Amino acid sequence: MKDQVHHSAAAGYKTAADTHVKGRPDYPPQVSEWLTATLGLDGHKTVIDLGAGTGKFTGRLVATGAQVIAVEPVTQMLEKLSDAWPQVLAVSGTATDLPLPDASVDVVVCAQAFHWFASTEALTEIARVLKSGGKLALIWNLRDTQVSWVPKLDAIVNALEGDTPRYYTGAWRAAFPHPAFGALQLQQFHHGHTGSPEDVIFNRVRSTSFIAALPDAQRAQVDEQIRALINSEPELRGKDVVTVPYETAAFFAVKLG
Repeated sequence: MKDQVHHSAAAGYKTAADTHVKGRPDYPPQVSEWLTATLGLDGHKTVIDLGAGTGKFTGRLVATGAQVIAVEPVTQMLEKLSDAWPQVLAVSGTATDLPLPDASVDVVVCAQAFHWFASTEALTEIARVLKSGGKLALIWNLRDTQVSWVPKLDAIVNALEGDTPRYYTGAWRAAFPHPAFGALQLQQFHHGHTGSPEDVIFNRVRSTSFIAALPDAQRAQVDEQIRALINSEPELRGKDVVTVPYETAAFFAVKLG
């Protein structure tokens, strides 16, 4: 299974599980309604949290009353998830090798994850475990570049991405269309991640897979670049609490009969 996990994720997420918990933003409140009204999750449904990581999105799924199965290939992440959500069935697996029977779940949700495994093979495997009429949901938080300092922060991060798959590039869309699924449908929400600069800026960047995988000296250089950016921006300089603006993109597609 290790060979099916991108090297950035395999290396970075082993060491970044703690900063992942601290630095990753939550999702906007409108997502709760999206899960129930749009995806139809309730106490009679079963949902897979695919690429569940440390369980940042898992609680949203638990709150719907649905039976939640978390699937994650990185052991260190899965351990964090199990500690946080002991009532959830947490299993090791990948998008191309799901440890579940055919037509056994109602919804598959990939939160901040689909770009890692966007392929025809993954969609075929996801379709296998979904019931007819079931839904595949893809959701991402992305920093809102309409705020002037955000593109400068993004530039620091993006310069180091190498061959790491990223949502913002749109490359994940090449997996669609797929014969098992209808067209992708999109809803968008806006929200902010408020907290100390250490958590919402530094730890968010440190939790990025390819940043976490860097040698110590290079990670320290990234910290210095971010510190210089903060000191140069009146909205950030000297603040104990800051808000990083986010856009949330929520897609879904229905498995065809």
